[in-house]
Parts: sequence; structure tokens; C-alpha cells
Amino acid sequence: MKRNSTYVADVLTTASAPAIWGSTYFVTTAYLPHGYPLTIALLRALPAGLLLLAIVRKLPQGIWWFRAFVLGALNFSFFWAMLFVSAYRLPGGVAATVGAVQPLIVIMLSRLVLGRAIRPLAVVAGVIGIAGVALLVLTPSAALDPVGIAAGLAGAASMACGTVLTRRWTPDVSSLAFTAWQLTAGGLLLVPVALLVEPALPMPTMTNLLGLAWLGLIGAALTYILWFRGLARIEPSAAASLGFLSPVVATLIGWQALGQSLTPAQRCGVAMVLASVWFGQRVMMPPASGVRPIRPSA
Repeated sequence: MKRNSTYVADVLTTASAPAIWGSTYFVTTAYLPHGYPLTIALLRALPAGLLLLAIVRKLPQGIWWFRAFVLGALNFSFFWAMLFVSAYRLPGGVAATVGAVQPLIVIMLSRLVLGRAIRPLAVVAGVIGIAGVALLVLTPSAALDPVGIAAGLAGAASMACGTVLTRRWTPDVSSLAFTAWQLTAGGLLLVPVALLVEPALPMPTMTNLLGLAWLGLIGAALTYILWFRGLARIEPSAAASLGFLSPVVATLIGWQALGQSLTPAQRCGVAMVLASVWFGQRVMMPPASGVRPIRPSA
């Protein structure tokens, strides 16, 4: 019972990361200049990564240089780039619904990479979550753009691969150091792309700096420390299902900022998403006999 209580605590701590990520859209649109998605992603990742590196004072060794850049690309560089392409080419509701397939991809990759059995009830929970997100954010006039949909799926697949490989490649260092490596690597990979693709960012205002501070210190450094810590303690499929909390929080923040109320369909969507998250955690919860310790791979 005590070990299950510890597992629940780990789930709740991990869940705080995608819940905080739900504020990203509001902060980006309300506090940051428009038209610089890759530069904003760079400024979100690299300063936070360098700050954490300065705190831990520990660099990767050997194969971990390669792995840090692979994970940095999957969890940050490529994922964020595809996320922004999808967001720009699709209505927000369509982009969120496409990205919601990530938990199902994680379930499949966990089977292929980690040898985890596919639990049908976990798949059902994922489908319910996708349906809930669709009810929450889709509108009847939502348009479909093939490039935007492809980018959304590529971003979901990238984050799913990063989630599974983060579990497989768990180094014998703190979550703080592991996060520092990935954020720094992801930020460095974004530098040439942002410089080549986008114009120079205008002089930031105090409002812009506050937005960047939130996205970098809270939305990247803190949340990914919690996220990677969670991936070392709970199943990737269970962690991925927590991602459904992001569109719920984003919608609630948006409606609160506009002073409006949710429609009946959206209320139903919120209920379905929360039910999916709860059900997904129940399915993946380890037996009362305990959780096996995770041995870092070499």
C-alpha cells in the first residue's frame, strides 16, 4: 500500500508538468512577439539548459553526448518545430486533436522498444482522451491542411519517441542534470535553424521578458525536471496519458481570460479527458507488491 501511495505521488508530481504546459499558448500569444516561433523555442530551451548546467556542473560522458543530442532533438528541437508548424497551419483545435494521438504512439513504441505488453484498456483510455480533446477544442468550421496535419503527427511521434527513449536511456545522474543536458542540446540544435529561417527578434519589452522567463524557467526547466523524473518512475504509457491535461488547462485559461463559459460539448470533453487520465493511470498502476527499481542503462 505504501509503495502504491508513492506511485500515486509520482503520478501527481509528473502530471504537474503537462498541466503547466497548458499555459504555453496563452503566455505565447499574450506576452511574446508574434512570428518568431523557432527563436522563441530557442530562447525557451537554451538559457534554461545553460542555467541548469551551471547549477549541476556536470557534463555528459562518452555515449551520453550522442544520446543527449538525440533526446534533445526529439523532446525539444524537432518536436517544438513541428508543433509550431502545425499550430500555424491548422486551427488550434485541429492541432491539439492531432497531437493527442501521442499516448497511442507511446503504447506502440513501448511494445517495440521496451518490450512492454500492449494493454487494451490503455488503448481504450487513449481513444477516450482523443475524443475528449476533440470535443473540447474542435469547432464545426475547423479546416484541414495536409502539411499541418503531417507536422502535427510528426511532432507527436517525435515526443513519443523521446518519451520512450528517455525511459530506456536513464543515466545514473539526477533529473536536474539529465534535463540540463537535453535542454542545452535541444537549444543548440535550434540555433542555426532559427538564424537561417527567421528574422532577428526585435528588442524585447519587459512583458516579453516576463513571458520568456515563465516559458524558460517554469515551462521548461522546472516542468521537464519533473517530467523526466516521472519517466524514470512510472510507465511511459502512463506518463504520456497525462499529456491530455495540457489542452484542458489551455482551454480553461483561455476561457477564463475571455470571461466566457464552456459549452456543454466542452464540459463533456473535459469530463472525458479527466476520465481518460484517471482510467489510464489505474490501468498502468503496478500491483501492491511494489514497483521494480529501474536500473539505468549503460
